[in-house]
Amino acid sequence: MKVTVVGAGAVGASCAEYIAIKNFASEVVLLDIKEGYAEGKAMDLMQTASLNGFDTKITGSTNDYTKTAGSDICVITSGIPRKPGMTREELIGINAGIVKTVSSSLIAHSPNTIIIVVSNPMDTMTYLVHKTTGLAKNRIIGMGGALDSARFKYRLAEALGAPISDVDGMVIGGHSDKGMVPLTAHATRNSVKVSEFLSEERLEEVKQATKVGGATLTKLLGTSAWYAPGAAVSGLVQAIACDQKKMFPCSALLEGEYGLDDLCIGVPVILGKNGIESIVEIELSDAEKTHMTESAEGVKKTNGLLEL
Repeated sequence: MKVTVVGAGAVGASCAEYIAIKNFASEVVLLDIKEGYAEGKAMDLMQTASLNGFDTKITGSTNDYTKTAGSDICVITSGIPRKPGMTREELIGINAGIVKTVSSSLIAHSPNTIIIVVSNPMDTMTYLVHKTTGLAKNRIIGMGGALDSARFKYRLAEALGAPISDVDGMVIGGHSDKGMVPLTAHATRNSVKVSEFLSEERLEEVKQATKVGGATLTKLLGTSAWYAPGAAVSGLVQAIACDQKKMFPCSALLEGEYGLDDLCIGVPVILGKNGIESIVEIELSDAEKTHMTESAEGVKKTNGLLEL
């Protein structure tokens, strides 16, 4: 199992680290355009192998896509990160060109690969990969929902005063501050609905804190977060590599599901060796359907800024 991560910055390096530590891949290739950067990150990570007990080989490359040949899964994290006050949508002009070039270069050397898109605005970048590569829809996955759901569960556990292992919940919709649809009505604490423990007002606070989760960290850190995004990617990669058939909310190309068509947006999917094995349609309340429709309209508006 060979995995390539394009972009050796904070998110890409964290992604490579978590994949290596889980020890399911034979090789992780880190690639970056900055001379020596990926090689340095790979060397630093390999020097943790004996300490962290993994045998995954991590190699680095400066923009040499031949080193990525034969990758089973490729992760695209490249592009400029958000800065304080910047929306994910404002990144589109720069990142679209980067993602288009990267995806075509990866496929040239790994025609059977599955691509996971992390670059923002993530739903639109995932849609761009669909429109420009011609890969089957099951082989292109946007990461956002897995990260947003992790942030949702963190906020739920905080509100409940419960261990995170007790909490389950999911965020669908667009990977943006306005587009996220945290499913509070479906969230549970050890199978009991969280509404049994939390008031509507407190649940609304959790919902809003989740939606601005990325912006909150950007304001605190001065750049995008990296630990949780890296962990979210590694979870998707492992589910595919190990054919786990796990359910994650991911940005997938919809063709009628949830009443939506010709866009990529976060919905529950089953991930296995073929990438997206199936899209899961769950029952939504009228309010959730309205929020999902509004989210889709926002994503389509951003998609309209692409030069396809």
